[in-house]
Amino acid sequence: MYKRFIKRFLDFTLSLFGLILLSPFFVLAALLLFMVNRSNPFFMQSRPGKNERTFRILKFKTMNDRKDENGNLLPDMKRITRAGAFIRRMSLDEIPQLINVLKGDMSLIGPRPLLIQYLSLYNETQKRRHEVRPGITGWAQVNGRNAISWQQKLTFDVWYVDHTSFRLDLKILYLTVIKIFTQKDINSDLHTTMQPFTGNN
Repeated sequence: MYKRFIKRFLDFTLSLFGLILLSPFFVLAALLLFMVNRSNPFFMQSRPGKNERTFRILKFKTMNDRKDENGNLLPDMKRITRAGAFIRRMSLDEIPQLINVLKGDMSLIGPRPLLIQYLSLYNETQKRRHEVRPGITGWAQVNGRNAISWQQKLTFDVWYVDHTSFRLDLKILYLTVIKIFTQKDINSDLHTTMQPFTGNN
């Protein structure tokens, strides 16, 4: 009952309330990033969602588009701004995904939506992470986030699929808030991103 109906109702209601409550910050952050990055303040990218159906994820853009003399993007550490680093550190770059939740592309809680090119690298068990809507935060994020391996993350994702409940979602929500404010299990080097998933070999 919760997984089929109540979870979606809560997702819609809470994300709508969150967008209204955070709308002043949303506008200020968008303006700040537009001025700092001198480009679109939003990052959009196709990601696989429930049943591997693709959607366009929306986030605040924490890096600019500076390129070298050959037209290639500079390394992350040279493109992230102070404003972008702060927004990423506080996980505020995820806020625009509330729009994805409203649309039904995502849930507040669920496996994080990863890159499309990873789909062919999952084993049969890992593919089960797509049996539910992806989330803004999830079981893997409160059990290590950037401090655990890809295999551990994917194992946590599948575990969540099998144990989804209202009580578990409340626990994940609470632990997410704690981790954001304590900065636990978050990369200390905010100028880098996690290494790409290359499969199970």
